[in-house]
Amino acid sequence: MALPSVGLNTAFSVLTNVLGVRSDPYQACNFMVEIEGILAGSFSECGGLQVETEYFDYREGGRNDYVHHFAGPTKYPMLTFKHGITQIDGLWNWHQDVTHGTIRRKNGTIYLLDRMRIPVMFWNFKEAFPVKYTGPEFRADSAAVAFESVEIAHRGLSRPTLGGVLGEIGSAVAGAIGGSIGL
Repeated sequence: MALPSVGLNTAFSVLTNVLGVRSDPYQACNFMVEIEGILAGSFSECGGLQVETEYFDYREGGRNDYVHHFAGPTKYPMLTFKHGITQIDGLWNWHQDVTHGTIRRKNGTIYLLDRMRIPVMFWNFKEAFPVKYTGPEFRADSAAVAFESVEIAHRGLSRPTLGGVLGEIGSAVAGAIGGSIGL
């Protein structure tokens, strides 16, 4: 008699319950953004983490019980970063370069952090450049923080898996060890 197969989520859930470890969902307020290896600042909002593949329908003659769906191009909407205005104006300068015709595409990463501020998941975006800057709205009757936002066009999102990340780290460590002992 064959035992039923257990999925990875079920196995992880059983393991965490046996060990008494909770696997609560991560909080959306705990993230950071890095662009070209430099922490781009603390943001209050990050939007646009979306990938959408268009599709088209095809009705086959004589087939009335279903419609074929075929994949089309994949779209990546703009990433939007919003934060309180500070003296640090790297994003403003990057956008100003674009308005003057100097387009420097940059890669970046959005990190989701756990309660201890350790990255637990991340999304890489590639070949990005700012396309829109929105400054703060000033109101004399308000004591709200002045916010600015930047929209960034990019050429794709990826979300590396834990296994892939561990494999890359292992390869890097093995290469460093091999290089230091002359292998």
